[in-house]
Amino acid sequence: MKLSSARTIDLNSDLGESFGAWRMGNDAALLAIVSSANIACGFHGGDPDIMRGTVAMAVEHDVAIGAHVSLPDLQGFGRREMAVTPNEAYALTLYQIGALHGFAQAAGTRLRHVKPHGALYNMAARDAKLAAAIARAVRDFDPALRLFGLANSALIDAGKAMNLPVAAEAFADRRYRADGSLQPRREPDAVIQESDEAIAQAMGMAREGQVRAVDGSMVALQADTLCVHGDGNHAVDFARELRAALEAAGIGIVAPHGAEQQA
Repeated sequence: MKLSSARTIDLNSDLGESFGAWRMGNDAALLAIVSSANIACGFHGGDPDIMRGTVAMAVEHDVAIGAHVSLPDLQGFGRREMAVTPNEAYALTLYQIGALHGFAQAAGTRLRHVKPHGALYNMAARDAKLAAAIARAVRDFDPALRLFGLANSALIDAGKAMNLPVAAEAFADRRYRADGSLQPRREPDAVIQESDEAIAQAMGMAREGQVRAVDGSMVALQADTLCVHGDGNHAVDFARELRAALEAAGIGIVAPHGAEQQA
């Protein structure tokens, strides 16, 4: 198997997902490990105080900041599909980017990327009209923002069609179907629980550009950025082990920079 020539990769995590008195994850610890932070904008998690604090911690750790936009579903953590129109998807994406932009600007920094969350992410991965609406909102806000989306998905295609810089995303701890989509969380064994197995999967995607699907077939994909979820009991330990494995293989951890690196 020919190994990828890429010697760097982005490591991103979904952060700022606490809300009010309810706390999720160890954002401070993860920000010392990852290179990009997708910060919740209040629709599935996060609130103004959490957003402000997470932006400040990201600045302290020199981590790239992105808006983690979602369907308006606090109770379901943004993981329940909703019948939104492309116009509604455009508006809710633009609204959330603007909200996080305010906190970034106040902190003396800027947004670098946008990544849909949960159900919106998966819907946009397969629905070209929805994907185009999200990409258009990103472009209309700032065409220099990078759009994160599932590798080989409609969202990546929409970003390219809008001339946005894009980052094809892969997941270390999620199982894949033969068509390159993620196995839904509602199905058994959709999330890889063993760190060694998840790290092996991530290394295969980073170095060889492929992942083994649940039916045993090999799926080709380009991974510009790897997601490590921040809401598990062992999220920090896993992120640290994954970063160490990548660096041991000679792969540097760097956030994407500039449109010239468009996938």
